[in-house]
Amino acid sequence: MIRAGFLLLMAGFWAAAPAYAEACPKTREAPCMLEAIWSAAEALPEKKQDRVKPLFAPLALKLTDAKAKGVWERRLGDVALEVEGTDYVRAAAETAVREYGWEGFLGRARDGLAPLHMGRPEIMGAAIEFAPDSKQRARIIDMMFSLAGAADSRTISGISVNAFERADFGHVLAERMMRDCRLAEFDRAVALTAAPESLRYSLWRARITGGAGALADDVRAGSSEDTSHVRQALEGYGAVMALGYCPK
Repeated sequence: MIRAGFLLLMAGFWAAAPAYAEACPKTREAPCMLEAIWSAAEALPEKKQDRVKPLFAPLALKLTDAKAKGVWERRLGDVALEVEGTDYVRAAAETAVREYGWEGFLGRARDGLAPLHMGRPEIMGAAIEFAPDSKQRARIIDMMFSLAGAADSRTISGISVNAFERADFGHVLAERMMRDCRLAEFDRAVALTAAPESLRYSLWRARITGGAGALADDVRAGSSEDTSHVRQALEGYGAVMALGYCPK
């Protein structure tokens, strides 16, 4: 009788277990994932919640379910959308290509010459978008992978370029490969980053492989220490919402 009572008690516990301990279903993945990210945000102190609240608005606007959208309209109230400023990295890349030509740009990128002596990974990444053709596009991507893996004796303010540029190349390349739906190259790029196991990269990878909803519990397991977990979740799943899944 004791054992039977225990089993009944446990059955009642499992039946009452919160529904959040599960993956987000494919049929309503987007609203479910936003709720999962919001659950992580709720673990933050109120002041930090206020900081991340505006970041939810662009994703909430993309929801197609009217009921879910209504929930977010009430939740966010009159929170203003963050307006994107000038893309200075892209502007620097465009100016350099215009001034030195494509071959000149690649040469200066390879040698780390101005204006690519600082922010080289980001400027090269921006230049991918306006490469003259697919061959040159592949060429700059290959060069970025090569530079990320090459030793560099230069220092900036006493810090080795290798200490941060390799990880920057990895991050820029990971985002590009995620957008291009190239899984092997994505994994190669993420391995170069400073935090290859981070939630952002897991969600970006899921855009290529499918089924980001399976990561819902990882998303919910936020931290009350800082906003980085929530920001990574929004950036990671934001790419899925903006770009959709890669074709199979």
